[in-house]
Amino acid sequence: MIYVYQPDLSGREREYLLDAFDSSWISSKGEYVDRFAKNFESYTGIKHATVVSNGTVALHLALHCLGLAPGDEVIVPSFTYIASVNTIVQTGAVPVFADSNAHDWLLDVGHVESLITDRTRAIMAVHLYGAICDMDSLCALAERYGLKIIEDCAEALGSTYRGRHVGSFGAVGTFSFFGNKTVTTGEGGMVTTNDAALAERLTIVKGQGQDPSRRYWHSELGFNYRMTNLAASIGVAQLERIDSILARKREIGCRYRVNLVNSGVRFQDVPDHVVSSDWLVSLLVPDGVDREVMMAEMEGSGIETRPVFYCAHQMPPHFRADLSLPVAQDIAQRGISLPSYPGLDDDQVDFICDAMMNILQKAKRRSVAA
Repeated sequence: MIYVYQPDLSGREREYLLDAFDSSWISSKGEYVDRFAKNFESYTGIKHATVVSNGTVALHLALHCLGLAPGDEVIVPSFTYIASVNTIVQTGAVPVFADSNAHDWLLDVGHVESLITDRTRAIMAVHLYGAICDMDSLCALAERYGLKIIEDCAEALGSTYRGRHVGSFGAVGTFSFFGNKTVTTGEGGMVTTNDAALAERLTIVKGQGQDPSRRYWHSELGFNYRMTNLAASIGVAQLERIDSILARKREIGCRYRVNLVNSGVRFQDVPDHVVSSDWLVSLLVPDGVDREVMMAEMEGSGIETRPVFYCAHQMPPHFRADLSLPVAQDIAQRGISLPSYPGLDDDQVDFICDAMMNILQKAKRRSVAA
């Protein structure tokens, strides 16, 4: 079976992990925690980074420290991973669902503006599958209305917009290091900001709100969102090889697009001023093709695929019967993600493309016969 993702742990991950283990600093203190944050700052060009235990708590910590209160509204794409929405609700704020663009599957800025009310406090810009939202328009919109931008960069480490790394545009950015991410620590996350005061608060709150100058004195409500030194050691090793990992992932993404150019599938558009990490190469199957049948037939050929995310407003915890977001709903119904890990070789990518082309041709013949 060719899986959608497998982490590449072929560098110094084992060496650093054993070093952290042997040091006995296996919890949230140790040299690798600080090294990972500093190296992340250096790589992204963002002034402040704080490591946390996963990408979801990174979002919650960011929202909490921006001071969202019950009843505040946060505009968020409905087409996103559910954590983007869950964490808004966990702060007591209200998610307001926006539609997506058909070309890049990301926030429709025009629809975002139509949703702004006197209760809107923030916009969550979710950079999906390595692509980046229209940050020029979103930043201008946020400035015009006095809103904060939270960048959900869980899937976009290594992606740049006009030469700037994601996570550097908004008030705060968040990243995930789950096992299927470009850089992994098993579980883990990062919160970034260029605001020194916010960075200090993020660090305090993630550690139970303990005053940094007075041990066991807790100056505000906090959480235990810290990353372990063991996890951070893996992240340090991963980050050492991020350039080669990204280069291979981009080669894979390019090969898919070239091989499938005449297949009828549609990829995310990436404008010239954006460099995508190609985290998960994803596409929309042609109209009239049954996605579930295609995925089953791909699995029968030894190829794992995954559906893209379902719209949050159509799932039970956040269900909105009154809401129709036609573009987001169409993407959610037709999108699949292909194997995208850096260990794939060209022959495997070609095999996947050939299998997909054959399945699409069979689907077309079935449609004509019907």
